[in-house]
Amino acid sequence: MDKLHIIPRLNSSDADAESGNIQKVRGIGKRFLVNKLNYINFQDRTVLINLKHTKFESTLSLTAKPLPCAGDKLDCVWSEPTDPWILKSHSFQNMLITDGKKCLQVNPEVISIDELGISLLLPEVCNEINSRKAKRYPSSGIQATVTQSSAVFKGTLLDSNPMSFCAQVTSTSPQAFQWINSSSPVSLHLHAESELLYSGECRIIRQVVDRDVVTFVLSPVSDRIQRYRPKQFRSTRHVLVPSPSVVFVHPLTGKNVNLKTIDISGSGFSVEESAGNSQLLAGIIIPELDLSFAQSFRIKCRAQVVYRNTSGEGLKDGVVRCGLAILDMAMDDHVRLLSLLHQADNSNSYVCTSVDMDALWNFFFETGFIYPEKYAFFQSNKHEIKRIYEKLYNHNPAIARHFIYQDKGVILGHMSMVRLYENSWMIHHHAANKTESMKAGLMVLKQISCYLNDLYQLYSAHLKYVFYYFRPENKFPNRVFGGFAKEINDPHGCSLDKFAYFHYHKAGFDQEQLPEQWTLKPTQSGDYAELKRFYRHVSGGLMIDAFDLQPGSSPTDGLSEEYQRLGFKKEKHLYSLAEEGELKAVIMANVTDIGLNMANLTNCATVMLIDMTVPGSVIESALSCVADDYEHQEMPVLMFPASYAENICLPVEKVYTLCIMNLHYTDKFIKFCDNGFRFVQKNIEVELPGISA
Repeated sequence: MDKLHIIPRLNSSDADAESGNIQKVRGIGKRFLVNKLNYINFQDRTVLINLKHTKFESTLSLTAKPLPCAGDKLDCVWSEPTDPWILKSHSFQNMLITDGKKCLQVNPEVISIDELGISLLLPEVCNEINSRKAKRYPSSGIQATVTQSSAVFKGTLLDSNPMSFCAQVTSTSPQAFQWINSSSPVSLHLHAESELLYSGECRIIRQVVDRDVVTFVLSPVSDRIQRYRPKQFRSTRHVLVPSPSVVFVHPLTGKNVNLKTIDISGSGFSVEESAGNSQLLAGIIIPELDLSFAQSFRIKCRAQVVYRNTSGEGLKDGVVRCGLAILDMAMDDHVRLLSLLHQADNSNSYVCTSVDMDALWNFFFETGFIYPEKYAFFQSNKHEIKRIYEKLYNHNPAIARHFIYQDKGVILGHMSMVRLYENSWMIHHHAANKTESMKAGLMVLKQISCYLNDLYQLYSAHLKYVFYYFRPENKFPNRVFGGFAKEINDPHGCSLDKFAYFHYHKAGFDQEQLPEQWTLKPTQSGDYAELKRFYRHVSGGLMIDAFDLQPGSSPTDGLSEEYQRLGFKKEKHLYSLAEEGELKAVIMANVTDIGLNMANLTNCATVMLIDMTVPGSVIESALSCVADDYEHQEMPVLMFPASYAENICLPVEKVYTLCIMNLHYTDKFIKFCDNGFRFVQKNIEVELPGISA
């Protein structure tokens, strides 16, 4: 088959009209033509020499490389060896120079033509034919797969623009070409090696079949896609000055693209292009894109074009606006972006910025967040806790986030979160200075809600669940978080479980021994399944999933390695308490740096009782064994169900409610807060200290 050259069609047709191609012709002088030819030589590109058969009047196009041109005469050499018979049986017709959108049609005089090349005498004027609404860009190395009703065609993408693709494909079944229904859409998939760049439904604009090869010209059916589930509360878009630039290599064409953002949020941004040179099409994935902020710093991400608008409010003629969704981004980069955007939204809102630790500790004590009883538990380890918090707040480790509302250097509100399980983060340390600002506590809650709304769909954020412990008598979290769980009444979206909390004191002698028929061993796969059945029966909530207690859960904890790499401590041990082989309880021992949570809820043993008849003495013996994992004399213990601890008269100090939220319900949570915050602020004495005691 002769090589196919993609050139603008010089005769209008229905297909051209449908794809928006309109021919406009204007005269171009020789000086411009010569400069264009020298540019083509500089870029090592080619022109098309059209030849016409002297007898049958068919047209053949050959590619030729123009040599440097000084003015009147142009010498070209053939790009590939040329059959002498072709030159004898064909006469010169014209020369075409195309850039994918415009075409220069040149009608020079032939000086000479042979097997090596052709010499031409350039005319004073040539015609510029603007035959396409948008420039077409050639592609290289892009695999194309076209499917329709189980018929599959594979080949390569020749060129594209946002409104159409040209793909050349083959089929292993020759009769498959007869199965093509040109009035029905096809599915187009574009790959670069193994990476999928585009997948979408297209209309067939034109198809040319030549034996076992077919060339499709396809047009996307839609100019927008739905990447994520629709949300009522979308991420807030900000117009920044100066606006960051979007810089990337186009995945289909290999061309460098540099565009200014029109607006930007934590989940995406929009840009504008010239319609005639537009390169972005709805659905295309950009594997690596840089957001450049006035050359001061760059943020890399993976993005996808989700819409392409050619008209709309505030959009000028000849301008296209495209929206891009962030598919993934390194979390350090995302924190930098969100820190900037939160500042743009409210100059008093800070995300993971460096903190004056003296001011922060003073804030915790002044607000009553650290009350005397709490301080008594960790004052003996205060130097170690100071060291831990210095690292948490001023070195921005990937396992922790903090949100601060601050005015004129004074901290007014604080909230933070720590990643304790693979895809679950614990929200804690919510406090506010009510004397200075009644809204500060609500503002940091708004900050963390917006943060979750922006990030939970990104894989690298490891955000599937958030959880928080609060005491039922604490009115603010009980009304907000407990109120949300009751409002939606769906434990798969937000669940509440009560835990008893107390301290187990190590004995001064050897650990207590379990009775002979009792065993405490590492948890096995079957134990996870039994625990899940029990929890589903008594609660139906989210703890099993959020705390990585699913059957088949890996005994190794990759998150612990992440903690250690960052200079923090984290271990997770799971034990099964059984009587004569029958599972009675599962004990999860989380071991972290002391004070990571000020109530030590990250550094405690969680006892999950499956059988409420287990003697208290057996539980104490089991805790004696587990306490060996902890280096201090006191081991914090959370016990579920809370009623068991009360029934056997364990020294319960507090009762905590564990609230776990599935972040797919973030939109509903923000709506609940949006409707209720005014009521909360007016009707509750905001007792923020103690949300995570």
